[in-house]
Amino acid sequence: MKKTFLKKLLIAFSAFIFLIYGTIQACADGGWDWLFDSNFTPETFVSKSYSPLFLSTDMFYGIGYDTEHVSRFNDENIKDWNGYLEGKINEKDLKFFLTDSSSADVSDLYLFYKKGKPNKVSEKWNSKIKLEDNKVKDFLLFLNDAQIIETYSTQKFDSWTYDETIKKETLTDLKWIKSLEQKYTETKDTFLKNRYWFLSIKANFYSDNPSNTITFFNQTEKSASKNTLYYRALSYVAGVEYNQKNYAKSNFLYSKVFDKCPTLRVVSAYSFHPQEEKDWKQSLALAKTDEEKAALWAIQGYYNDEEKAIAEIYKLQPKSEHIDYLLTRLINNQENKIDKSFKNSTVLENKKRTKDSISKSTIGLVTKIAQSNKTSHPYLWNAAAGYLETLNGNFKQADKNLDEAQSKMPKTPLAINQIRLLRFVNNLSKIDQLNPENEKTIIADLNWLYFELPKKSIENFRYEYTTSWSQNYLASLYRSQKNAVMAEIFNHDSSFYDDEKQLLDIKTFLTKENKSQIEKIGASIYSIKLKDINYFQGVKAAYQNKITEAIAFLKQSEELQNTVFYGNPFLGTIKDCHDCDHVAVQKKKYSMIDFLTIIQKMQENLTTQNDVYNNSLLLGNAFYNITHFGNGRLFYEGNIAGQGSTPDFFRDPIREMITNCTVAKSYYQKAFAATKNNEQKAKTQYLIAKCERNEYYNKKYYSQHLSAWDIQDDQTNFMPWSGFKNLKANYSKTKYYKEIINECGYFRTYVRK
Repeated sequence: MKKTFLKKLLIAFSAFIFLIYGTIQACADGGWDWLFDSNFTPETFVSKSYSPLFLSTDMFYGIGYDTEHVSRFNDENIKDWNGYLEGKINEKDLKFFLTDSSSADVSDLYLFYKKGKPNKVSEKWNSKIKLEDNKVKDFLLFLNDAQIIETYSTQKFDSWTYDETIKKETLTDLKWIKSLEQKYTETKDTFLKNRYWFLSIKANFYSDNPSNTITFFNQTEKSASKNTLYYRALSYVAGVEYNQKNYAKSNFLYSKVFDKCPTLRVVSAYSFHPQEEKDWKQSLALAKTDEEKAALWAIQGYYNDEEKAIAEIYKLQPKSEHIDYLLTRLINNQENKIDKSFKNSTVLENKKRTKDSISKSTIGLVTKIAQSNKTSHPYLWNAAAGYLETLNGNFKQADKNLDEAQSKMPKTPLAINQIRLLRFVNNLSKIDQLNPENEKTIIADLNWLYFELPKKSIENFRYEYTTSWSQNYLASLYRSQKNAVMAEIFNHDSSFYDDEKQLLDIKTFLTKENKSQIEKIGASIYSIKLKDINYFQGVKAAYQNKITEAIAFLKQSEELQNTVFYGNPFLGTIKDCHDCDHVAVQKKKYSMIDFLTIIQKMQENLTTQNDVYNNSLLLGNAFYNITHFGNGRLFYEGNIAGQGSTPDFFRDPIREMITNCTVAKSYYQKAFAATKNNEQKAKTQYLIAKCERNEYYNKKYYSQHLSAWDIQDDQTNFMPWSGFKNLKANYSKTKYYKEIINECGYFRTYVRK
């Protein structure tokens, strides 16, 4: 055990303030909790008090950081006082007194009792409760003392400062603290006596002489009830011991709190900090019973070696529930060590990689304990042993273990589904080559996993990884059997559609009527639908200027053909700014099918030599705008092509398609050939120059997969293309030329040079 054994959890708060009450403060947000790649749900068989200690990349599983420092015992406190008061204060008012720390009513009621004179607050409450009742009076007088201490115990500070020199205010009135101890001594009522005992411990802890906490506790411990208040008091004592560098004693006491007070399990685990190996050995030496030793190992296993901790606890106290939560961490850790990548690997290769990653000593220990039947929850150990045997490739033994677990386990929804999930993982893992017979063994579970479970919403149940794992597994099987379509169905890869034959094959599959059971399942879960494929084919045809073909495909793509462009796709602007075009006023909105239909009409006009300049110019704009540089990127974005703000987001064939301005340039050149004045010539020359600029970028940057930062840092990206040269040499007197100068900084730089 290294000196840094538990220091990973010590942020820079003073041990005096921090360790006792479990003030585990920081950016408290459980939203980052990590449900890693796991088939084993720890909540299935383990007590809820352990759940924050389940394996997690967050500070604590499920909660992130512990933020219940003030409210942790509210419900228990209200219940206890309600029993003492026998309904003399209704629960709503009782909750107000006990949890509303901002209330000044208690201090005013205290003055009422001390002076014997009514005040506004006493008159208000006297109409609701009998203030002269002895139990009500004792409760309110006690609460006044408690609230005085709360002003010290609930001080807030900036948890982001990490300043160890920060000091909180402490109780300096030792005479008042002694009066609390006297009330404890003189009070005859056992309930109140217990409360004043705890209040005295707490007051001493928050005083400027906290060592008195230990003295008072040692003097009075034997007569104190071993209830929640006792273990809360013990945690204060443990904190003072820690502050005095008595680490072995402190950690031993925290382990007792961990063992006996589930509500403080997170606090005591967090506050447990052996600094050196010797501290740990000294703590063990302080433990006089097997139960105490088991509790120490239970916390040590949380931070260090679950397997060793389990083995030690099993020797000492096999029925201890502590080994159950440690088992879940051990199994989840084993899962986490597996290389789960199926890409370019066969099923057999992945099975071997999984088997090699599982600790043989872990399998041996868990199997031994499962077979002993000595634990409190033997079904948990059988389930864990069965799962480990699945990972180890011993599928028959896994079946036996899971049978044993199922025969003994509680019939809760979580337990029933957990065992079924582990059985499915085992059954699918048995298959090395798919055939009609072994397909039958998994069909029902595939339907359950893919279609039924998502609708059930079983709290905490981990099945999402099994879903993705099973799809990858099936895809790998199909890949090894040279069935590219079914491999794609269960593990989608967009590059699959770059192969025209594969694209046509999968269309044939999706339209096939007599699908097998497993083919029906695959088709149902496949994220790409027939409409997506038809649309993708239409998009590719459009870029190839096969407009009639593109229209035919889009008409088969259902609602996708009616998707509307954000901007006017026929607009030709000086500055490429798709966001600007999107917010510009548009008299008409164009759908995808409208767009292609208008292109087709314009091309017919060119065939008949009708208004060649305008039709060519608009066609150039249309084909330019559906490239990455234009305002119509929406045209190519989809489930197959993908989407992204830069060409680097796309695979090579798509990137090359969406950055190619060749078709647009050819139409701009036709427009230039049909110009009738210099304004038209200037405009077409500039638009041609934009295409030349994009072609330069494609060759220099995008085809080399350089990032936007590389482009930005490159100082050689300025080129005077032929279009710019022609503009300056021949059309500098035009109005359009002046507009370019005003809007295009790139061209303005060229002209000034």
